[in-house]
Amino acid sequence: MKTAVVYYSLNGSCDLIAQEIKARLDADLIRLHTEEEKPRGGFASFFWAIGLMMGKKKVPLKPYTFNPAAYDLIIIGAPVWAGAPARPIRSFLSETGITGKKIALFVCHGGGAGKALEKFKALLPGNDITAETDFIVPIKNSENAGQHVADWLKSLQ
Repeated sequence: MKTAVVYYSLNGSCDLIAQEIKARLDADLIRLHTEEEKPRGGFASFFWAIGLMMGKKKVPLKPYTFNPAAYDLIIIGAPVWAGAPARPIRSFLSETGITGKKIALFVCHGGGAGKALEKFKALLPGNDITAETDFIVPIKNSENAGQHVADWLKSLQ
């Protein structure tokens, strides 16, 4: 089964999870970047993300290559911002218009996923959402995150 992991990562948590999935599934990795990249870390990162959340415009992404038709399974990951998937991943979904695919979702957050996974699924109508999970600050707890990924991936088989 050919698998892609598409994700956006602001502080490295989603990157850690995506890399772990890639290693375990030999998946293709597509990391999304915003056109306007800001230094990451601390309050600067927080305020930059708040600015993106408050804006009404689509967040422009740097060019990427992705053909949904080439994959049997697409795993999509995003940080949780204000109880929803981060705006850059929402831009990706609106650009690609993925339909009719087997999809698995993950979100990374600092302790409050809220309804982020429900909102994530709502952005993907016409797809088969086969699995979903959330990771609480995986970058600070990478050993447990690796086991969580392994356990979660078993549900995809």
